[in-house]
Parts: sequence; C-alpha cells; structure tokens
Amino acid sequence: MSYMLLIVEPVGQRQERGLEAGQQVYDRMLRFGEMLQQRGVLVAANSLASTRRATRLKVRDGRSQVIDGPFAEAKEMVGGFFLLDGVSREEALAYAEQCPAAEWATIEVRQVGPCFDD
Repeated sequence: MSYMLLIVEPVGQRQERGLEAGQQVYDRMLRFGEMLQQRGVLVAANSLASTRRATRLKVRDGRSQVIDGPFAEAKEMVGGFFLLDGVSREEALAYAEQCPAAEWATIEVRQVGPCFDD
C-alpha cells in the first residue's frame, strides 16, 4: 500500500527557529529521506515553502477566485511530505515516528486512495 506522511507544522515556527537551526533540521530531514530511499519505500519527498508565498484558487459557479497568502485563519500549514509505497499502515506509522519533524510538527499518516472512497 501507499501512504503519505504529511508534515503539519505551526505557522511561524520557521521564523522562530531561524536560518541556521532551520538548515540543521532540513539536513536531518534529507538524511531521513535518504534512509527511506535506501530501504526502497520512498516514492517522492519535498519541503514546501511557507504559506506566506502560497496562493489559493477556487472556482465557484464558473468564476475563479485567486487569494494570495498569508492566510490569517491558518494556525498550521503543510510543510512537506514523504510518499511511501509498499508499506503497511504499521510500517508507515513506524517511519513517521522516526521522522525528525515529529519533534516539532505533527506527522499525518494518510493512505493513498481515490477521493470517492470514504
């Protein structure tokens, strides 16, 4: 099965951490990704820029609306992801527990599946 590990972090924590500490935790995340790749379970992984640089788009009644960040109502943001394949739920949870980001963020573990299957 495939599972997505979503890194859900508090908005603003990157600024609080600072550049040097941010680079150190990013290096830890890269090493975690390398470990997943060596084990043959990593499909894709990436970090996402802050919501300050994000744009939202929605289409309602045929009309598009574009909203640039930051988004004041957000308390958390998706800061990155790891997409794993060939793992069970238990294995995905075990990998999430090993993820360095679990120390400062929440790791949301979600099975990949069709949007119509609840």
